[in-house]
Amino acid sequence: MSSPAPSPYYLLNFERALAWVGERYDGLLDTQEREFLDAFPRLPQPARALLVRMLMRRGPLFRASRLVYEEIGCPLAAAAPLAALGWIDADCAVTIDELFAVATLPELSRILAPEGGPKYARKAAWLEAIRPRYPAPRRYGEWAAGVADQVIRTGIDPLCERLRLMFFGNLHQDWSEFVLADLGVYQYESVPFPHSARAFRTRADIDAYLSLHTCRATLETLADAQGIAALLADASAIGIDNPWLETRRAKFFFRAGNHAERLGLWQAAHDAYTRSTWPGARHRTIRVLERDGQTERAHALALHALREPESEAETQRVERMMPRLSKAVGQPGKAARKDHAIERETLVLPHPEAPFAVEYVARDHLGTDTAPVFYVENGLINSLFGLLCWEAIFAPVPGAFFHPFQRGPADLHAPDFQAKRAEIFAGCLAQLESGAYRSTILRNYADKNGLQSPFVFWAMLTPELLSLALDCLPAAHMTLWFSRLLADIRENRSGLPDLVRFWPADRRYELIEIKGPGDKLQDNQTRWLRYCVSHGIPVRVIDVRWEQAPGEHAEQVAA
Repeated sequence: MSSPAPSPYYLLNFERALAWVGERYDGLLDTQEREFLDAFPRLPQPARALLVRMLMRRGPLFRASRLVYEEIGCPLAAAAPLAALGWIDADCAVTIDELFAVATLPELSRILAPEGGPKYARKAAWLEAIRPRYPAPRRYGEWAAGVADQVIRTGIDPLCERLRLMFFGNLHQDWSEFVLADLGVYQYESVPFPHSARAFRTRADIDAYLSLHTCRATLETLADAQGIAALLADASAIGIDNPWLETRRAKFFFRAGNHAERLGLWQAAHDAYTRSTWPGARHRTIRVLERDGQTERAHALALHALREPESEAETQRVERMMPRLSKAVGQPGKAARKDHAIERETLVLPHPEAPFAVEYVARDHLGTDTAPVFYVENGLINSLFGLLCWEAIFAPVPGAFFHPFQRGPADLHAPDFQAKRAEIFAGCLAQLESGAYRSTILRNYADKNGLQSPFVFWAMLTPELLSLALDCLPAAHMTLWFSRLLADIRENRSGLPDLVRFWPADRRYELIEIKGPGDKLQDNQTRWLRYCVSHGIPVRVIDVRWEQAPGEHAEQVAA
C-alpha cells in the first residue's frame, strides 16, 4: 500500500501557523475560530490545499477552471468537503459586476455577444453601459451556456483574516510570507521569545485593531466634513487599553487630518489633528489654523511648540512659519537662528546622452581611482549602525517579537524603544571607543548576511564599500551619527547625503548631497547637513547644472 503524498510546503506552513495561533491564543479564540482550527486538520489533503491556495490569492471569487494544481487534482472534488462545512459555495451565483471580475474581455465578448462589447475600449465602460439590463445574479454556467465551469465563493475569509492578524500582529503581511521564506527570497533573524509571546493580550485588542482597520479603509471613501466627523467619533469610541494600539489610533487620527486637509475641510482637519499624539500632529494643527484664518490661535500654539518642542523636526517647521505668523498678528518676528554655513558649490556637467539619475552622473564624474565615490544615500550609515547594534535591535525584549517573519522589532518607533534596550545599546556603542566595533561589524556582516533588517541595505553594502568605510570613517563620527539615529529613528533614518567619497591613502572621507536642476533640500536633509557641519563632519552640497546644448535649455534635467 502506497503512503500518502507529502503535504505541499505552503500547506505545511499554513498548518504550522494555525498551530501557533491555537497554542498562543487558546484563551482568546471564539467558538467559530475553535471549530475551524479543529475541523481543518481533519479534511482530506486536497481540500486543505485548495482552501489555502484560495486564501493566498485575491478572492473571494474563483473560477474552478483556474484552480488546477497537480497536488490538488479536480478542484470541484476537492471543494466538496469545504462546501459541506459551509466554508465555500462551490457553484455560486454571480452578479454582472462579479462576472466582469472573473471573466476576461474575450470571454465576456462570447458570453454577451449581443451586447456589442468590443466597441468599448475598457471593461469598465462596457459594464457601466449594460449593468441595468442584468439585475439578477446567475451561476457561471447560466451566464456562459455550454461552458463547463463554476465560480467558487469563499465565505471563511473574515475568520482567516482574524487568524492571520493573530499570527502576524498586522494585516500588511499575508500567507505568501511563508512561500517567500521557503524560496529564500526573504530570510529572517531567529529571535528567541517565550512560548506565550503574542501580539495581542486580549480579545478586545484584536477587535480594536480590526475596528481601526475598518476606520482607515472607510476614511478614503469620505469627502464631506460630516462623514469625517462621524468617523472620528467612531474611532474615539473604540475601547483600547493597549499602548501599541493607542499609537495606531493616533496614526489614524493623523491620517484623517491629512485627508481632511487635502479636501480643504479645515475644521475637520483640526479636530482630527488635535485628537492625535502622532509626531507632527501639532505642526499640522498650526498649519490648519493659519489656513482657516485663525492666525491668533496658530501663533499662540506655535510659540508653545517652540517652548516645548516634541522633536527637532517640529522646531524646524515651526521656526519657518513664525515670521509669517508673527507678521499676521502684528508682532515682531523672532530673528532667524544662525546655523553653521553649509558648503555649497555648483558643478556644470555635460548632459547625459541617455536618461540617468543625476546622483550617478555626479558620482561617475567625481570618482577617481585614488578617491572612489559611492552612491549610498541612507544606506551606508544606517547599515553600519544596524550591523554594530544587531544584538540590541534583535534583543528578545517583551512585546518586540512574536512570530518568525519579523523584519525588525514591533516597537521600533515606540518612545521607549531605546530605553528598553539601554544597556545593550550602550555596550554596542562603547565598542566605538574601545576599537572592537570593526570586528563586530565584520562578523555580523558575514554571519547575518541577507537577513531582513530595518537598517541594513545588503544589496548596497558591498565588501569593498564596507572595507573603505571602516578604514576611512572615524569612530567618533559614527558615534555622532548613531546617537542621532537613536534619538529619533522615525525621522533620522532618512535625509542622509547621497554620496560618500573616500581617500583610502589618507584614511579620510566626505559626504556629498547632490541636487539636480530645480531640486531643493528637503527638511530632513537640511537637519542632517546642519548636524554634520555643527560637529565638524566633512559634508557639502553640490548643485549639478547641465551644459547647454544647441537648441536645448540649460535647465533640462536627467530622468
